Amino acid sequence: MDKNGDLVRKHTSLRDQHDAIERHTQSGLDLLERYMKFVKERAEIEQNYSKQLRNLCKKYTRRGSKEDQDTKLVSQQGFQDVLGQLNDYAGQREQLSESLTVSICVELSRSLTELRQERKNHLAEIKKAQQNLESSFKQLESSKRRFEKEWKEAEKANQQTEKVEQDASATKADVDKAKQHANVRIHFADECKNEYASQLQKYNKEQNNYYYADIPFVYKKLQDLEERCVRMLADGYVQFSDSEKKILPNINKCLDSIISSGRRIDEKQDTLALIEQYKSGAVPPADVEFEDFSQAVKPAAAENTAHLPKVRIKQLFLKKNKVTSPDKPMPCSQEDLSRLPPDQRRRRLQEKVEEVQKELQKELEQSEALMKMKGVYEQNSQLGDPASLQPQITQTAHNIARLRGELKKQQVQLTEAGGGTIKYYPSSSEYISVLSESSVSPTDEELYECDFDEDFDSDMPIAQCRALYDFDGSSEGSVSMSVGEQLSVMDQDQGDGWVRVQKSTGDVGYVPASYIQII
Repeated sequence: MDKNGDLVRKHTSLRDQHDAIERHTQSGLDLLERYMKFVKERAEIEQNYSKQLRNLCKKYTRRGSKEDQDTKLVSQQGFQDVLGQLNDYAGQREQLSESLTVSICVELSRSLTELRQERKNHLAEIKKAQQNLESSFKQLESSKRRFEKEWKEAEKANQQTEKVEQDASATKADVDKAKQHANVRIHFADECKNEYASQLQKYNKEQNNYYYADIPFVYKKLQDLEERCVRMLADGYVQFSDSEKKILPNINKCLDSIISSGRRIDEKQDTLALIEQYKSGAVPPADVEFEDFSQAVKPAAAENTAHLPKVRIKQLFLKKNKVTSPDKPMPCSQEDLSRLPPDQRRRRLQEKVEEVQKELQKELEQSEALMKMKGVYEQNSQLGDPASLQPQITQTAHNIARLRGELKKQQVQLTEAGGGTIKYYPSSSEYISVLSESSVSPTDEELYECDFDEDFDSDMPIAQCRALYDFDGSSEGSVSMSVGEQLSVMDQDQGDGWVRVQKSTGDVGYVPASYIQII
């Protein structure tokens, strides 16, 4: 009870500060709105920051050639890891922006609308109470003026009655009439007096209710509204900090990952990986021998002419005289790999085999899809004409035949380079049916395009040689030999200082050209 009395007294003491209270409550809501706009702009800054970080990561993410992407350098991969972690960091900033928008801006906007309406209702209650009190006061003043007027009229009637009674010429009737008029005025004055007293009592009651009940009650509501507004601001300040603290563990995790990426980099490992990638396996050339012109020595040109590879001449002759039919696709452009070191040649051949295998797989899948579509058309002719698919099916069959020949050729070359064994891919039943139905069947030349048949002739020995020095053949693709050992030359030196030979045991590999002598 004492607590309520103190509260009433406190609110009563502000009865003449209505304008100040109205301004203060409005300033509290304005501050809440300002804070909401501040958080909204902060969220937009975080959103733009996240977007700029993502664009930065996208700009510097490696999108070079396949060879660059396959480079296994730890330093380059570390930079890509840094970009990846920075992209995750940008995601955390974006999450912070969403959290600020949802947990603070949206909630404050909704609450601000409710508080404004509530304040408006409370102020309307005060205004209504003021209007009721002013209306009651006007009625009191009106009854007071009427009472004053009627009382003066009553006094005037009494004075007139006394004059009539003192007038000797006045008759009894005049005296009675004057007394009757005075009594009527006195009666009206008494009624106005009672009405004035009643209005006064009513006004005093309403005034007490206004200052001790209505106003304190409304001010109590405005106080609760102000306290809730202040509490929302306080909670908003806390959420502003908590929203960022929640993402700090993930941000620290991203930053720790970046630190780990830097610490994992080993400069020696990078240099060794680069050496391993580009090593050719080539042996340095032997010392230049002394040429004694005083002895009868055959010219080098004549010696080389005596051992020209006949198979190579045959190949050149066949290639010059080979005419490609205009109906057939042009032969595949061949990349000259003969001048590459053995290790790099094997890597390049392996890449070409994988490329051809991917193309062949795509063509097989397309052929299978066309055959299924053709079967559907044959079952339901309303969906389409099966004959309309025949040109595509035929073209796909030719492509498959060409790719099979190219794949077999590349695999043979890879096997000769010591990089693997030949893998044969049996034709599918759909492919066989396509060839049987097609009006144009692929010929042997189409199956083995790109001069595949000519490369088989190169497996024949083109000369014999004798080893001048011992060679251990420890590197990949090479073969060992002993001094004086006789070998078959399978392929001459293409300018890289290596010759492919075959031993009597059947082993084939590369030996340094300066370590052998043609016989």
